[in-house]
Amino acid sequence: MADEIDHGSEEFADARQEMDQLVYDSLKSKEMKPNAMFARLSDLAKSAKMSRTAVTWARKNSLWPLQFGLACCAIELMDFGSSRIDAERKGYLLFRGTPRQCDVMVVAGWVTKSMVPEIKRLYEQMTEPRYVIAFGECATCGGPWWQSYNIVKGIDEVLHVDVYVAGCPPKPENLFAALMKLQKKVGGSIED
Repeated sequence: MADEIDHGSEEFADARQEMDQLVYDSLKSKEMKPNAMFARLSDLAKSAKMSRTAVTWARKNSLWPLQFGLACCAIELMDFGSSRIDAERKGYLLFRGTPRQCDVMVVAGWVTKSMVPEIKRLYEQMTEPRYVIAFGECATCGGPWWQSYNIVKGIDEVLHVDVYVAGCPPKPENLFAALMKLQKKVGGSIED
């Protein structure tokens, strides 16, 4: 059989090395960048910083307040959602009915000592990070009933308050200012 190839000849001695070199050269031109599974540490650090910035921006621009009113200041809180104020157009009004969808608690009105466990429970059910706005004089310092035996002298005795809104009753426009201040605080522009 003259057509058979002699594999022991000198011609094929370096064939495996030549094939390996050809494969290496062809793959070298098609070098793949590392993906998420095999990323470089510097790439991960850059993406982590960018993702932190994106998360902060998203938190700052999507505050979800809890539909929650305790006394007369709640009427002003309802006025905040009226067509006169038009808070929804400005992106501030999406009051939710369940604490699991909220990250901002607006405490509007006086807080009785019997309500404290329920307020704490609602606060603990809210998503992290969570914020509290004390809306009105009663929520801030007990209001006209500060000497009463059953009124808490400010919600800050129970929860950490991020923004205080002055007034008895405060105007709905004051809630705009409080939400804008809270946005700056979440974004890192304002320190505690």
